[in-house]
Amino acid sequence: QVQVVESGGGLVQAGGSLRLSCAASGRTFSYYAMGWFRQAPGKEREFVAVISWSGGSTYYADSVKGRFTISRDNAKNTVYLQMNSLKPEDTAVYYCAATSVWGTHSAQYDYWGQGTQVTVSS
Repeated sequence: QVQVVESGGGLVQAGGSLRLSCAASGRTFSYYAMGWFRQAPGKEREFVAVISWSGGSTYYADSVKGRFTISRDNAKNTVYLQMNSLKPEDTAVYYCAATSVWGTHSAQYDYWGQGTQVTVSS
C-alpha cells in the first residue's frame, strides 16, 4: 500500500502560480511512477502529468505543456506540480496517484489521494 496526501491548492488569479505537493508513505515510494490528474465540476477526471520512478522521464497533457512542471524528491517521498501561467480553465480538484506502470489513464493507477482544490479566478 502507498498512501498519498496532496497539499498546496488554493485560490489564485489568472496568470499566477501555485505549487502542489504530494507526500507519499507506505511501500517504497521510489518504485512507483507518480501522476497528477484533475477533475473539474461536471467533467471527467483527466490526466495532467506523470513522472517516472527515477524522475528521468516526464510526460504532460497538451493543455498544460510548457506551463506545468512535475518533479519528485525520492529522499522526501514527495512529488511536486509547479503550475505557472494559470488559467481559469485549470480550475479543478487535483489528484496525485501512484502507479507501478507508466501511464496516462486513471485505470492504470493503484493509489490515489483525496485531492486538493485549485481555483483560478479571471
